[in-house]
Amino acid sequence: MLSIPDAGSLWINLLAISWFLLCWVGYTYYALRKGRDTACLATVLHLYRRDWMNRLLMREQRMADASVIGNLERNTSFFASSTLLILAGLITVIGASDKAVVLLHELPFVAQVGREIFELKLLVLTAIFVYAFFTFSWGMRQYNFASVLLGSAPLLGEKNVTEAERNAYAERMARVLSMAGNEFNLGLRSYYFALGALTWFINPLLFILTVAGVVVVLYRREFHSDVLHIMMFSPAPIPPSAQMEKTE
Repeated sequence: MLSIPDAGSLWINLLAISWFLLCWVGYTYYALRKGRDTACLATVLHLYRRDWMNRLLMREQRMADASVIGNLERNTSFFASSTLLILAGLITVIGASDKAVVLLHELPFVAQVGREIFELKLLVLTAIFVYAFFTFSWGMRQYNFASVLLGSAPLLGEKNVTEAERNAYAERMARVLSMAGNEFNLGLRSYYFALGALTWFINPLLFILTVAGVVVVLYRREFHSDVLHIMMFSPAPIPPSAQMEKTE
């Protein structure tokens, strides 16, 4: 028989889920807008993908390029398959929510909630991984599209292809790869927030703090990480001739 949740417990959990959605959706739009005029992993990687495609057009053998795209697709496929397994586990727990609530209440430092609130938490977690599966699967398809584009790449020395067409192809291919990479990034971001949502089963206040921490971690990694600085700045030694010109 369903029990009426405590009013205080209901409101704090509704506040927690509202804060969670605000952080997730808000950070997604913030990162998208900020990335348009600020260097971040997504924008820098797009530049590298464009350079990659320009160099691809100068090679006769492109098996290595196909292998790299296939490896990226396999990484996305791995996460999509893992997401399905996680969803299967969550659906199993929902079917045995009564036993799960009793087991959870036996753990120390866990806030006591009714079955309705517990099932709400499971449904939210399930929705996160459903979204993650759709993003990963769409990323897989876009890597498939990139493979098709790779097969249609102009050959080196092909005379009936203009330089403008080659540049347009390189930009188009880089954009498709970047779109696939962004879908993969959105799926990984879902995993970050899903891991933060696990603390909701312990305490909603801890959940609020953890979600804020996830946003901080994502921001630092995408806009202020060491790997970003390395990819942005690659200092090369000054040639001796240039050093002599400076001294003169």
